[in-house]
Amino acid sequence: MQYTWNRLPQEWKHSPTICHGLIQAALEKGEAPEHLQYIDDIIVWGNTAIEVFEKGEKIIQILLKASFAIKKSKVKGPAREIQFLGVKWHDRRRQIPTEVINKITAMCPPTNKKETQAFLGAIGFWRMHIPEYSQIVSPLYLVTRKKNDFHWGPKQQQAFAQIKQEIAHAVALGPVKTGPDVKNVLYSAAENNGLS
Repeated sequence: MQYTWNRLPQEWKHSPTICHGLIQAALEKGEAPEHLQYIDDIIVWGNTAIEVFEKGEKIIQILLKASFAIKKSKVKGPAREIQFLGVKWHDRRRQIPTEVINKITAMCPPTNKKETQAFLGAIGFWRMHIPEYSQIVSPLYLVTRKKNDFHWGPKQQQAFAQIKQEIAHAVALGPVKTGPDVKNVLYSAAENNGLS
């Protein structure tokens, strides 16, 4: 007789990968509609609420048929605004969630390298929302280098205040518009401090 797990052990480093693979295999086998999946988070979209509802129902039925348990409290939608993997989506546009903005803008200036690294980690995920991000934060990276002693000076304070201001006023990012009447321009610049 062969025994097997019916639950994955928590905090085992391969559990998320195995979970993702099992759900993905079940959805592929059941010919699930277009969706995005990350481990056990799944999102569907459509042009109407009915279309979204029907796609969601089909995915739920496929997973139930494959013996997955689904908490009804975790099922959301259809909605014009959702939060998926920490990102707020509203009308096909990616936004920084308000609670993230509030957390970042409430942060005090770092007092050591580790706190500076933590701050850079908190804002780094949202870099695509900030024009000239690498130029703004370059003074902060200077104080995190191993060869440098931590010294919080006026340049670091200005960069810290500016990046918090940029986060607070970050624009939502939407799909790139294409077509014969649309002109898209890509700006880039390379300097000693990096590429932006």
